[in-house]
Amino acid sequence: MVAIFAIFYFLLFLPMQRQKKQTSQMLQNLKKGDIVVTSGGLVGMIVDVSKEDDTIVIKVKPDNVKLQLARSAVASIQKSDAASS
Repeated sequence: MVAIFAIFYFLLFLPMQRQKKQTSQMLQNLKKGDIVVTSGGLVGMIVDVSKEDDTIVIKVKPDNVKLQLARSAVASIQKSDAASS
């Protein structure tokens, strides 16, 4: 029984904890100029990051529409605008 618990811990729980930690760190390190993909599939560049209410403003193409989103809606960072310059 202990061996089964150990296998579940190392194969399931430990990787989930690592992924959660990486995601949390990625959300805390968001900055202006980052190109992000939201959980809804929107791709845009961060224009403003608010620390007070945990929101970000992204600009999406083609009409440069600005959208305010919860920071937790960001699924991944594609690249930084500063890195491509």
